[in-house]
Amino acid sequence: MRFNAFIEVRLKPGYSDPEGETTRTSLRDLNYDVERVDVSKVYRVTFNAENVKEAERAVEEMCIRLLANPTKDDYRYEISVAT
Repeated sequence: MRFNAFIEVRLKPGYSDPEGETTRTSLRDLNYDVERVDVSKVYRVTFNAENVKEAERAVEEMCIRLLANPTKDDYRYEISVAT
């Protein structure tokens, strides 16, 4: 079966987000009353797996092995059957 995964990787609380801070400053310079900006990475992955349970295992492994640094990143994902 083909699956789609939407994976969001973001910094854990307490870690510095210089890109988010720069973006916040730039938006404030443009006169937007922005309090905070957090930057995340989003991955959209289409892949094959035997079933939903196997797809979840594969995405979890993708996150742990490559997409997220477990020391500083949190991640979440949604999996759906590809049409």
